[in-house]
Amino acid sequence: MTLTTAPNRPATEPRLTSLSHGGGCGCKVAPGVLSDILKGMSAMPIPPELLVGIETSDDAAVYQLNHEQALIATTDFFMPIVDDPYDFGRIAATNAISDVYAMGGRPILALALVGMPINVLSTATIGRILEGGASVCRAAGIPIAGGHTIDSVEPIYGLVALGLVHPKRVKRNADARVGDRLVLGKPLGVGILSAALKKEKLDAAGYAQMLAVTTRLNTPGPDLAALEGVHAMTDVTGFGLAGHALEMARGAGCTVAIDWDRVPLLAGVRDLAAQGLVTGASGRNWTGYGQQVELPAGFNSVDRALLSDPQTSGGLLVACAPEAVKQVLAVFAQHGFDEAADIGEITPGGPGAALRMRQA
Repeated sequence: MTLTTAPNRPATEPRLTSLSHGGGCGCKVAPGVLSDILKGMSAMPIPPELLVGIETSDDAAVYQLNHEQALIATTDFFMPIVDDPYDFGRIAATNAISDVYAMGGRPILALALVGMPINVLSTATIGRILEGGASVCRAAGIPIAGGHTIDSVEPIYGLVALGLVHPKRVKRNADARVGDRLVLGKPLGVGILSAALKKEKLDAAGYAQMLAVTTRLNTPGPDLAALEGVHAMTDVTGFGLAGHALEMARGAGCTVAIDWDRVPLLAGVRDLAAQGLVTGASGRNWTGYGQQVELPAGFNSVDRALLSDPQTSGGLLVACAPEAVKQVLAVFAQHGFDEAADIGEITPGGPGAALRMRQA
């Protein structure tokens, strides 16, 4: 049985996913194109209080306020990844707040970013999108304190998310150390499930699985940042596991080695990928960074699609000392992330690939 309707969408309105040329974090500009866009930007003065800026493509900016507090600022928005307006709002809000957790902080408030085709969607549908986002903010314990709305061709929703962190507990994506282990908090495959949904080939169980992973707040972040053995952290989103592992490798001047057989996957996604149900963003991702990845013999096109699969509201990727792995996994388990797994290690950098895939 396929899931072809959304319970909270009026039958007279088009499917939300039919209004967007890309959904979720698959909307991101491809990494190679983004690099070309940004390389022409002139350098700006950087105040000493700016602890994290754009230099390592980190998840959020961090600005030190005083000796005890630093402000985390981030924004994320995208077109629909699902057809149910309430679920779309929930997913987008969860994804936006994730960047605060990825820096080791706790969210304090959000601003809504809303662009909607008001001549196509009813005010009731748009209201349900906002209600979904508000429900996630309530779960995170923060208010939506304002925002901005525009009339746009495609539906767009997201948040500006602000948080606080102790300056000494900021976790950048660039501070991994040689010998660290890598722990991934959520299984991969969200992009593949979204591709199946858009082509009306995702069943109810698959949709429920997709919702469960994309609306789960990455609440372990602050507790992980408090562990002495945790050195670096990021979240896996639109550039896929490979793309965000490469950011970690480049920032630290190291090589990331991932044991592919240890990487958790969502149920059924390998079979769906084998049927060709992958996003266009997966291919664009690979075109942008595939030459920096060393693949083992037997690593097939399905594996590659999973490795570059864009994750919406994906899991935290943690680099920690080997002796801290048990603590890291315990923190994940305390927050209900039972599928968190030790998937690889940080090795010395050198000539050649910055990401090395290993397979038993």
